[in-house]
Amino acid sequence: MGYFDTLKNIKKQSFLPVYLLYGTESYLIQDIRQAITKHALTDSEADVNLSVYDLDEISIQEVLMDAETFPFLGERKVLICHNPSFFKAKADKTQVEHDLKALQAYLDNPADYSIIVFIASYEKIDERKKIVKQIKSAGGLVPCQSIKDYEVSQWIQSIAKELHIQVDSQAFDLFIQENGTNLMAIRSELEKLALYVGEDKHITREVAELLLSHNPQASALKLVDAIMNQDMRRAMFLFKDLMKQNEEPIALLALFASQFRLIYQSKLMKKKGYNQNQIAQSVKAHPFAVKMAMKRETGFTKQQLDDIMLHLSEADAAMKQGRMEKELAFEMLLYRIIHRNQATPS
Repeated sequence: MGYFDTLKNIKKQSFLPVYLLYGTESYLIQDIRQAITKHALTDSEADVNLSVYDLDEISIQEVLMDAETFPFLGERKVLICHNPSFFKAKADKTQVEHDLKALQAYLDNPADYSIIVFIASYEKIDERKKIVKQIKSAGGLVPCQSIKDYEVSQWIQSIAKELHIQVDSQAFDLFIQENGTNLMAIRSELEKLALYVGEDKHITREVAELLLSHNPQASALKLVDAIMNQDMRRAMFLFKDLMKQNEEPIALLALFASQFRLIYQSKLMKKKGYNQNQIAQSVKAHPFAVKMAMKRETGFTKQQLDDIMLHLSEADAAMKQGRMEKELAFEMLLYRIIHRNQATPS
């Protein structure tokens, strides 16, 4: 069952006895988990009928014993189980032995007063396994994978609507640039901005620029844009801002270099006829990162990128060998690549 259908049924208090939430999008997982707890238990019931287990330390047998025990002063009990690696193709090695036959037997005849929620924060599980097939056939298998970059705007609108705020279309790009497809970060930023705008309920680009948290990766992209636009003042402002945030110049240089490397790879592979997804698979990068790189590669010639990669290598050596103070080396790097010889992008 999908995320939205699962959430819809939970809010109607139509619960399944077992859920398997799998994937790497923590926002979706936490949203479903919180919805189950909120709609299945009252606050007082949660104190005695909500249990959280780590299956790296507790066997599934103990969880099942709890599930088959009647709830205390309530109609239901909820059992949250983290690290169920036995759903993967190859389970993690632990000191705990799990009796999966006991779990299979329970799935055939689950307690009608218990809700077991397995949280498998793994990219993949093995859907060929019998226990996975059992949960899937009952509708409890819920994929919580990272969203696609083209879905981000819809999610921003959805979360904003829930928070009763409006986000200007011009602010959308800032949210996407700073947070990518990280829904947990987007939610957190929107909640912060909602508190700031208060009764106005209106988030403009100016408000977003003022209050959005800046992550180094997004700032590295902004530095790339400043270089592409030959804007030394903007580049120095961004660099000084990162220094105020106590970013380490060597680490920032590595991140900066990784952005240019991806731009370089995207340019070369695009010329060979590769599309965005093919490039992402080939270089093992997130499709959203490749999309950003493909937007920027048109601003540079291959020769310019060759020169920039050389300057990056020289700056790295100067920093690590102590031949130049780190911040000065980075500033000199920006000066050199911004004042490179002009060439027509191709």
